[in-house]
Amino acid sequence: MIFDRFYQKFSKDIGIDLGTANTLVYVKGKGIVINEPSVVAVNQRTKQILAIGSEARTMVGRTPPHIVATRPLVDGVISDFEVTEAMLRYFIDKVHSQVYPFLRRPRVVIGIPSGVTEVEKRAVVDAAINAGANQAFLIEEPMAAAIGARLNVQDAQGSMIVDIGGGTTEIAVISLGGIVVSRSLRIAGDEMDGNIVQYARENFNLLIGERSAEEVKIKIGSAFPLERQLHTQMRGRDLVTGLPKEVSISDAQVREALMHSLKTIVNNIKGVIEEIPPELISDIMNKGIILAGGGALLRDLDKLVHEVTAMPVMVAEDSLTCVARGCGVVVEDLEVLKDVLVPTGFEKVPR
Repeated sequence: MIFDRFYQKFSKDIGIDLGTANTLVYVKGKGIVINEPSVVAVNQRTKQILAIGSEARTMVGRTPPHIVATRPLVDGVISDFEVTEAMLRYFIDKVHSQVYPFLRRPRVVIGIPSGVTEVEKRAVVDAAINAGANQAFLIEEPMAAAIGARLNVQDAQGSMIVDIGGGTTEIAVISLGGIVVSRSLRIAGDEMDGNIVQYARENFNLLIGERSAEEVKIKIGSAFPLERQLHTQMRGRDLVTGLPKEVSISDAQVREALMHSLKTIVNNIKGVIEEIPPELISDIMNKGIILAGGGALLRDLDKLVHEVTAMPVMVAEDSLTCVARGCGVVVEDLEVLKDVLVPTGFEKVPR
């Protein structure tokens, strides 16, 4: 108890949206202070970490063979424990840059996909504690997104959230501080980028990288026909000649590329609606479905979901930061909101 009060006096409690594509860090009393890509550059010869975050992302696809810029999380779960631990330590130290290292023992709330295994939960907690946390708590991403979207999750009324991130899409119905029905899909922003890469290969004999595909998706991607047609250029390598090549692509072609993933997401939203208890259906019909995450920014995705579900659909304000803001709300008042956390039994660092 004495140690806890001592650490809390000097450390800054933080909430972390540990995403496949980006990591956001919320500091108690300050808000979101870090928003960087979840990328780490490693020298494979020396096993030395060269860069983390934004600096590492600039290296993707541009490094010699012995330097690998990689994402330590795949589909929202840890794939490389040591690299994830180093990334978390980097972000914790960045927040506590003015605090002596032995005092950097914050309490940390981390968002995780719903439905992860006990082993995966343990991996996240262990990585956070090894990175310098005093206590590590977990919250399911759809719950955090709903809190960040300012939904009253503790009321006896149903709320429906769809959080489309980089690695996973989380669909959940929430009531009385708990998740009533949920689905977690390994189809989200990264899968959509891969769809565009595949489309370019099959239709233009063009090899492009995932970063280029993401840029195309952001520039002209849509889920529903647009009033005015959009075009952009794709640059890559011609698979026939091996030479550089540039082609023009329209929003209709990008939509065609994305449609398989979009249909899977929308059909699963419909499937969750079919499982909702009757008492909660009327609540959701009144409130509507809330879209969060970076994927919610795809043009007219709300229209597509509305067409399939016949429900009102809204995109959350500042949808990119919903999970981080939700973790932050919990960090600000851990005692009051402790019921929304995932019970694990191994949150605390051993002394």
